Amino acid sequence: MKRVLSIVLLLVLFLGLGILVKDRMDLLSPGSAAEPRQTVPAQSSAVPAASETAEAPAAPTAEERDFVFSLVGDCTLASPQFIGPTEGRSIEHHIQDDYAYPFANTKEFFENDDWTLANLECVLSDVRLSSIEQFSFRAPSAYAEILNEGGVDFVTTANNHLEDFGTAGAEFTYMALDEHGIPYGKDGECKLIPLDGDLTLGVYCATGTYNGGFLEIDSDAAVAAVQQLRADGADYVICALHWGKELVYSPRDDQVDIAHRCIDAGADLIYGAHSHCLQPIEEYNGGLILYSVGNWVFGGSTAPSDQDTALFQIHVKRESDGSIHNDGYTAIPCCVSGRPVKDGYTGDNYNDYQPTLYEEGSEDYNRVLAKLDGSFVPDSEGRDYSDVYAQYG
Repeated sequence: MKRVLSIVLLLVLFLGLGILVKDRMDLLSPGSAAEPRQTVPAQSSAVPAASETAEAPAAPTAEERDFVFSLVGDCTLASPQFIGPTEGRSIEHHIQDDYAYPFANTKEFFENDDWTLANLECVLSDVRLSSIEQFSFRAPSAYAEILNEGGVDFVTTANNHLEDFGTAGAEFTYMALDEHGIPYGKDGECKLIPLDGDLTLGVYCATGTYNGGFLEIDSDAAVAAVQQLRADGADYVICALHWGKELVYSPRDDQVDIAHRCIDAGADLIYGAHSHCLQPIEEYNGGLILYSVGNWVFGGSTAPSDQDTALFQIHVKRESDGSIHNDGYTAIPCCVSGRPVKDGYTGDNYNDYQPTLYEEGSEDYNRVLAKLDGSFVPDSEGRDYSDVYAQYG
């Protein structure tokens, strides 16, 4: 009996050992459901586990904002040297020391805008300088204050009259502008201009090279300047180009090509000057092209052959996503004088150097609009100055 019990106990012992060995073999066998678990570092309680979905922070939004930029044409704040400042018809005679006089009839438009651009087409100097140019313009340095009184925020000096008196005249002009706190751009220069409202303007100023009486702009230089201004952080880019031919009412094909190239490169606005008359406005690829803005305060003649001009206000919008684009424009027809030809000043002295709005709907008003939409047909183009040379030469 004891022998039988011993045998039974041994069988039970061997059976238990067999089961234990089988379980261990199952735990170690590849592909089994009881594979060993890999060790994972504990997550910090301050950092959510990767499996937890965290709500992404909202993208910052820009403040929506509307801007208004005002543009006017040539500010030639001196009469030609052959007329002289003491003659009763001269701009100096009309202004005297009243620096608010030239912009008095239009100042309201510049007081409520965000930025104003003009073309300063004369030298500012108190030093008597000699010039070999028949048409040379030198105003007292104090006349820089006319721009401040008028609300002008920036002038381009890139034009064919800056060096009427050589490099000395140009340097005196820069000194006067600096003294009166007026920002300016030189020929071939790119400027970044921060405005209130968190907007940075980029302005490129350039004057052309004469070729058969036509000022030609270097298109490659202009395109490179636009690209550089964009790379430097400009939100809105303006090309101030002094080009073309005097008293011609349409741009040449190469001007159109250059303007389009600049817009395609990233410019938003082309501001053209030099023709002393208005030329059409074109909207192209989101950009706005003013081929010629004409005269404004124009001391260059006591009776300009074309009395029409305009005040341009460009509407610019910043969206909530930060994008900035042109949002239309307003063209306000004006006369370069407060006593236009139609009022009887038909001689050689109708110009009182005080730009004035035309009456809406008038013949003069509609003529300006026709020049801007390209439907105007001139009786003649260009200007023969032989009469001036004969009289004063």
